[in-house]
Amino acid sequence: MVHLSSEFGTLGTIVVLGTLSITVSSLKTGECEVCVSFVDKLIKSLNGDEKTNVAKIESKLKELCIATKKAENRFCYYIGALEESATKIISELSKPLSWGRPVEKICESLQKKDSQICELRYEKVIDLKTIDLKTLRVRDLKKILSDWDEVCDGCIEKAEFIKRIEQLKPKYMREEL
Repeated sequence: MVHLSSEFGTLGTIVVLGTLSITVSSLKTGECEVCVSFVDKLIKSLNGDEKTNVAKIESKLKELCIATKKAENRFCYYIGALEESATKIISELSKPLSWGRPVEKICESLQKKDSQICELRYEKVIDLKTIDLKTLRVRDLKKILSDWDEVCDGCIEKAEFIKRIEQLKPKYMREEL
């Protein structure tokens, strides 16, 4: 418990306790990977004077977002950098970036505005020649089948998905000559 002299009173106690609780939430390693990676890419594409100009940052961001696909495109949609975006929180990225705020802190504040931003993940590239299918999650096994435009009718257990992939491997995993 923090004891303060009567000069500070209740307001001083509230300020001190409030200050102590500010640093509770921060990104963990690997969390918010699409946001962190994309904002890093944005920073690298900016020239010296562009890094402090909000309008130029937003312009470059929209330019980069035009060529995005999958998770990065979804990120651009969430922050409002695409024409079809429903919301516009692009300034929540551009202003702190112009101030030199760290990328992780920017993504952390974006997460508070829209939690979906940090739920985005890059697709894992699975090398079926070297991977042990038993180490994969069912979600990853389903994705392999989906990428092949195949299904596993009646599959419930992980072993059933593995069996189906093993059956289809010769069809989709031809050796290069």
